[in-house]
Amino acid sequence: MPTYTGHCHCGQIEWTVKIDEPAHVLCHCDACKLLSGGESTLNTIVPASDFSITKGELKTYSYQGDSGNPVHCYYCPVCTSSPYHHQTVLGDKYVVRTGLLQGGKDFGVGLEIFGKDRAKWAPQVAETLPGPPGA
Repeated sequence: MPTYTGHCHCGQIEWTVKIDEPAHVLCHCDACKLLSGGESTLNTIVPASDFSITKGELKTYSYQGDSGNPVHCYYCPVCTSSPYHHQTVLGDKYVVRTGLLQGGKDFGVGLEIFGKDRAKWAPQVAETLPGPPGA
């Protein structure tokens, strides 16, 4: 399984993640829009054991997700780039931001989630689920 590396904007945080099938999961949920300032975020969902922070320490912001369960967002305390978050409803899986990975520009789109929240002007580009897979 290939290992990808990522880093935040300021370089204070670095990480690795193993991804079996490199593809973006576009998330259109309103929380991702508020946290990122964009129409969607680029992600993959991996077992927590396949993700590792290799440099720096992250801060945490938590909120209640649509499921009613906590979502923990991890971010660089300097530049606020967010390498991953943990939706507790997904158990031991992390949602990793693929747009921050080296080589992430070459990933295709494999899935879209929270399609009900997609901006009216944004086209559907992959199979779309109402929420995260497995939730």
